[in-house]
Amino acid sequence: MNAPVDTETQGSGPHPLHDPEQVKVNPYDIPLAEIDVANPYLFEANVHWDWFKRLRDEAPVHYCAESEFGPYWSVTRYEDIMTVDTSHKIFSSEPTITIRDQLDDFEMPMFIAMDRPKHDVQRNTVSPTVGAEALRQFAPIIRERTIDVLDNLPVGEPFNWVEHVSIELTTRMLATLFDFPFEERRKLTWWSDLATTIPGVEGLVENDEEWKKEMLGCLEYFMNLWNERAALPPSNNFISRLVHGDETRNMEPMEYLGNLLLLIVGGNDTTRSTMSASVLCLDKHPEQFAELKADPSLIPDMVSETIRWQTPLAHMRRRALEDTELGGQTIREGDKVVMWYVSGNRDERFFDRPNEFDIHRENLRKHLSFGFGIHRCMGNRLAELQLHTLWEEILNRFDRVEVVGEPKRSLSVFVKGYRELPVILHPKT
Repeated sequence: MNAPVDTETQGSGPHPLHDPEQVKVNPYDIPLAEIDVANPYLFEANVHWDWFKRLRDEAPVHYCAESEFGPYWSVTRYEDIMTVDTSHKIFSSEPTITIRDQLDDFEMPMFIAMDRPKHDVQRNTVSPTVGAEALRQFAPIIRERTIDVLDNLPVGEPFNWVEHVSIELTTRMLATLFDFPFEERRKLTWWSDLATTIPGVEGLVENDEEWKKEMLGCLEYFMNLWNERAALPPSNNFISRLVHGDETRNMEPMEYLGNLLLLIVGGNDTTRSTMSASVLCLDKHPEQFAELKADPSLIPDMVSETIRWQTPLAHMRRRALEDTELGGQTIREGDKVVMWYVSGNRDERFFDRPNEFDIHRENLRKHLSFGFGIHRCMGNRLAELQLHTLWEEILNRFDRVEVVGEPKRSLSVFVKGYRELPVILHPKT
């Protein structure tokens, strides 16, 4: 799945506008003009839903004049998001596609934050790594690893599903996609978490300078891999394709780093979030889990509905290339426009009973989570394959995956995921 880098805040602590106390505020008690949905604490506490519902109902294209990220437009309805996502000549993905601007002295270009033609050239260089032929080769590897992970889990005692299943499976897949040293694969998890962290808040790094130092360490490690692959014949992994690509072999180091982090976060945070969400959803809906056990052919529908329900990436950002009108509002050239996928996937105007989890939903594959247009997630089929395989093997082994505590969610307005999900496995009898 595509994803960019998003540090979200500067300095050594939460910004005054990122007020943890905002989670206690009723969004209907404040003036509409003062609503700022870009507060990571709302997402961590899972209380952002009413904030977005108010915007969908009263101001579907809403201007926030003051935020930690500067002024921005929120686009919250399904159809309006589709308009922005597919109007590439009006809404640009440059210079970045998160609500937060990149640090002035540490810009990392990446192809998801580029427009045509450069976007297409770089995307087409690496996309065969997750193309149809590659998926056929990956399928048995994914199944073998899924079996290995599940067969080594503790049964009948609590453990953290995020750490032992979701992160482990996605990190193993990432190591394959990069042909990364397998014994050091957890470095990929670290860099993925670091790329989207809030310095000074989550405990990974204390400030922007530490963050930049860690990112440069990532670049140094991957430059060694670049040099190794340059001396070898081309092969099907992201690094080799960049090294040997006609249009990418001479890219600057910071552009290489930007694309690496895009591919790391895109292949890690998003799939692992959905792996965890699927367990949570089916625990809360035992009747649908029972249907799944009785008819495993429903797994693809369950996977799509989970991706809609969870929305692993909460937003993508664009920049207006010209004055334009959307939802009755005039957006000026240069304005920051944020497509809130997390809101569009819960739009009552498009999805019936959108807050419910329903594996029989008629239009469940029309979710926004993969994006649309030229930036549609290039790894969507791989993500679905991993999830499908996981649940086939779960159903072969377990009668129930019981959630035994409240999940701990990510502190982020970009990656909508989980840090902890305590579960107990009940074996099939």
